[in-house]
Amino acid sequence: MTAITRMALLDLRTVAPYRRQGLVLFALVAVLFANKSAVTLVPALVLLVTSQVAAYPFLVADKAGLETLYAVLPLPRRSVLYGHYAWATASFLGTAAVGTALAVVLARVEAVPFGEHTLVTVLAVSWALFAVNVAIQFPLFIRFGYSRISVVGTTVPLAVVTLAVVRLHLTMTSIETWVPLLWPAGVAALVISATVAMSADHRRVR
Repeated sequence: MTAITRMALLDLRTVAPYRRQGLVLFALVAVLFANKSAVTLVPALVLLVTSQVAAYPFLVADKAGLETLYAVLPLPRRSVLYGHYAWATASFLGTAAVGTALAVVLARVEAVPFGEHTLVTVLAVSWALFAVNVAIQFPLFIRFGYSRISVVGTTVPLAVVTLAVVRLHLTMTSIETWVPLLWPAGVAALVISATVAMSADHRRVR
């Protein structure tokens, strides 16, 4: 097991006491968007749930002073940071998997088409939304701490996404041509974000 994997598992154990809050949030968003469209369900869950769950380790670290623990762990600071990104990615995969299952069921109930092409588009958009959120949030959390920057870290990604949708008049149909680019663009955003976060981390060992 790699150091990054061990750190991601530590994040999982750290946020375990908050699982009920996460499940309640997931259920609320699912119920709210189930009344709209099966196509928007997964992106909504990723945007509103995964972004919160992915940030839980920073919330807990601030409350419990876990940065002191991280400092004495036999893990390089780089692994601690990258472990947070691995945890966030695992959160996305879990949310996307469950959300997709719900969306398929909802589409069948509504008797609307939800084929492979639609599914690929929905997942690509969800991945892009996740990457934008994490790419903006994590460097801020790592540099300033969750308590000091939580409001900005939450509202700025939402504002960026909302502005892009409104100004570019984005719809699922118009995004289809961009689907092949969304996956690598999301990966690139996370890589750049991790690099920026590492440079901004004042706790790193030089």
